[in-house]
Amino acid sequence: MVNIDSAAATEFGLHSAAGTRPVEWRVSEGLVPYAEAIAAMDARVNAIASGEAAELVWLLQHPPLYTAGTSARPEQLIEARLPVHRTGRGGQFTYHGPGQRVAYLMLDLGRRRPDIRAYVGALQEWIIRTLAAFNVRGERRCERIGVWVKRPDKGAGFEDKIAAIGIRVRRWITLHGIALNVDPDLSHFSGIVPCGISEPRYGVTSLADLGTPVSMPEVDRVLRREFEALFGPTRSVPERPHSVGRTVNAAP
Repeated sequence: MVNIDSAAATEFGLHSAAGTRPVEWRVSEGLVPYAEAIAAMDARVNAIASGEAAELVWLLQHPPLYTAGTSARPEQLIEARLPVHRTGRGGQFTYHGPGQRVAYLMLDLGRRRPDIRAYVGALQEWIIRTLAAFNVRGERRCERIGVWVKRPDKGAGFEDKIAAIGIRVRRWITLHGIALNVDPDLSHFSGIVPCGISEPRYGVTSLADLGTPVSMPEVDRVLRREFEALFGPTRSVPERPHSVGRTVNAAP
């Protein structure tokens, strides 16, 4: 693995104020139903807003499904081969499924920096630093949200999206987050126009597709390390019944 220079944290970091509780860090085992995740996020955001709960990062995987953001158009759903969920996050259609690491972040930007653009930039930096640890160069594109990798093997100007970003902010507390393709079934993306991008030179990829087979626990360890560099300390927490997800492995 490659160690990343922490200087970028100065530009992109969104650390909370001194004395704030560490962000709780949860990792769900198995597949978490989408509706359950949305309900849990909503409840957690309300608890954070009322001061009853700490901020939370929740790592999970969903069963195969499509989600439609607030900008999704009907013609972008090419074939509804999987369940479709309408959601309040920004963006258009995307796919979630096994082999994709979804990270839902419930962070209080009011205590960090009430700047949505800065927050999206920090999420991109988080993904880019994580990919770099596996010797994959992820890049930003001003006109295309998410994180991209160049694919000269496919032709000049070809690029693939390896991670999606879709967020919602309520009372300056964030919902939803990122989806990093580790080793999902990429054929499922053909049922939609991913994130509204239909040009043939723009596709979708994963770490496995790029010839970088890594386990989900390996990815999780790097995600946590790079999150802490950009956002501050975390604290592992076990799952509580009827709170967030079902079964959790609290990473040390």
